[in-house]
Amino acid sequence: MPELRSCHVTRRRFLSGLGAAGLGSSVAPGSLFLPAEAARGQAAQLGAAASGTGSGSAALGQEAFQLLPLGSIRPRGWLQSQLRIQARGLSGHLDETWADVGPNSGWLGGSGESWERGPYYLDGLVPLAYLLEDSELKAKAQRYLDWTLEHQAANGMFGPASNDDWWPRMVMLKALTQYQEVSGDQRVMPLMDRYFRHQLAALPTRPLRDWGRFRWQDEVLSVVWLYRRSGDAYLLELARMLHGQGYDWMAEFADFPYRQRVDRESLQLNHGGGLKDLGLATHGVNNAQGVKAGAVWSLISGAAADRQSSLTMIAELDRYHGLPNGMFSCDEHLAGLNPSQGSELCSVVEYMFSLEQCLAVTGDPMLGDRLEKLAFNALPGTFTDDMWAHQYNQEPNQVECSLHHKPWTTDGPESNLYGLEPNFGCCTANYHQGWPKFTAALFLLAGGSGTGEAAGLAAAAYAPCEARARVQGTEVTIVEETEYPFRGSVRLEVNPASALRFPLHLRIPAWAEGTTVRVNGDEQPAAKAGTFARIERTWNHGDRVEIEFPMQPRISRWFNRSMAVERGPLVFSYGIDESWVKLRDRGMTADWQVFPGSQWNYGLSASEDTARELKATETPVGDAPFARRQTPVALEAKAVRLDAWRAVDGVADPVPASPAAGNAEAENIRLIPYGAAKLRITAFPQAEG
Repeated sequence: MPELRSCHVTRRRFLSGLGAAGLGSSVAPGSLFLPAEAARGQAAQLGAAASGTGSGSAALGQEAFQLLPLGSIRPRGWLQSQLRIQARGLSGHLDETWADVGPNSGWLGGSGESWERGPYYLDGLVPLAYLLEDSELKAKAQRYLDWTLEHQAANGMFGPASNDDWWPRMVMLKALTQYQEVSGDQRVMPLMDRYFRHQLAALPTRPLRDWGRFRWQDEVLSVVWLYRRSGDAYLLELARMLHGQGYDWMAEFADFPYRQRVDRESLQLNHGGGLKDLGLATHGVNNAQGVKAGAVWSLISGAAADRQSSLTMIAELDRYHGLPNGMFSCDEHLAGLNPSQGSELCSVVEYMFSLEQCLAVTGDPMLGDRLEKLAFNALPGTFTDDMWAHQYNQEPNQVECSLHHKPWTTDGPESNLYGLEPNFGCCTANYHQGWPKFTAALFLLAGGSGTGEAAGLAAAAYAPCEARARVQGTEVTIVEETEYPFRGSVRLEVNPASALRFPLHLRIPAWAEGTTVRVNGDEQPAAKAGTFARIERTWNHGDRVEIEFPMQPRISRWFNRSMAVERGPLVFSYGIDESWVKLRDRGMTADWQVFPGSQWNYGLSASEDTARELKATETPVGDAPFARRQTPVALEAKAVRLDAWRAVDGVADPVPASPAAGNAEAENIRLIPYGAAKLRITAFPQAEG
């Protein structure tokens, strides 16, 4: 794969051509890693409400956990290396090479792109800059933030005057809330208050439409964020209005109608009249964002059925469109179970954000399992190793990345190229939030909502980090040392400022039967897979928790009874030899086609009973943990060539039904983590015999 250092159309224009009309986290106690001046600014402005338990908390519905403010969790180890790769890549230089977020951006007061791309970019740039304490990235973000905060209209509207769409402001609100959490900037909350009051007055005659109508839940998060701090009742009225005008995701998935691949004809794209509800309801990114609708709305409604609806939505998407990498197919609309269909990168990072929010509200550990699967597979699988280029669509069975229209329903022939802005630039602007927000959600506050103190802490997902939180009035620091997901050992050092009794909740993945937990060397009661293990004790400075997750390979079943190989949260693929061919230079980066240099049409000689026998080879976890050149773990498997399984126009035919007959002797093949294999087979037929 090359080290990258060096027919533009927007999604909005594309949809217009088809006739289309045109968050911050839930904050909880403590300023934590904030600079002292930021912490003082928050305290002066918010008073008692700075802890996230102001007068508004008691009126909200039940939630199992609360997300920590941005800056409470810092990356370490391989995760810090991954964020630095991102900062050295397009995320750190996009404004220097892409006009859509460049100096003429409408979100900098210019006449350039004035819709979603500036806010999208900032939504990921702000957490990346502050998690790395990168002064250059902070300065880049500050230009957009300052312009936005200093140019609010007299009526409360903010953003470019040339565009009054509610939708891009929903994204900018997410960026502003994160920024306020980590900086204490006293301009943010007054701007939000003026805007929300304006919107409450304007919505009856200028209601939500198009993208904003389907993404209302993203703004409700920001409304709740402000309500926790101010307790102003009008904010609940605004949340109800957004919900009332927004698309009813809960009703759709109560009897899910979209159970097949959505084709161009069913969308009526050639009939004029715009991308109507069918197209928007089956749009992949809308669904990824819609997953959190029920959980978010339950904060207002208090209804258990609303919390449950987010889990129902995930189950239905899995049942009819699920793929082995943790995603559902959406290229650009829901596309069925065939692993040669793809998923849009925007949908990956938005699905991750939805899962982070849903996990905090519902406390369901399954959501942490899925979050890790996306973060450790689908997310790195759609970037070059140096994060200077990305795909618009990725496929689990991806045998070529070239200029073909197949298999996409509505997307163009550049959809799975690696480049600056293949197909549409929305993903170029939006993908930056994936790794930083995952980092910020590794630990959660447990209990205490509305009481003024958190009762305990929860490990929601696992990666090397350091977390600080205020628990029952005492500052607690947890240092996590681990090479997970490549290894099964996790070590937590718990450091309260003084001895403190509180519960520590440890998520035990559903695949991790047989997990052991020790505290200071003493084994704890058996940890049940698919639950949060609760350890309540008096913690002292230097106490150590050691978790050992079993890492035996296992088989999962998919389309046509195909098999995927998993180990821990990692999915493994056969990495096809790659031939990278530059299509064109694109400023500081380039667009690339990737062609196969080896055979790929294998059936696995394995089963659920024999999966544990697959030989694992572990090597050191380097600075580029998902790079193919140094994969920290690989598996060896027996496989048989299936000559009847072919590719047409660069796309693998649907995986043959298992068991499938081969016509060659079994051979050993090497399986590597999905994220490292840019050409790959992930869903294999089971070889006959």
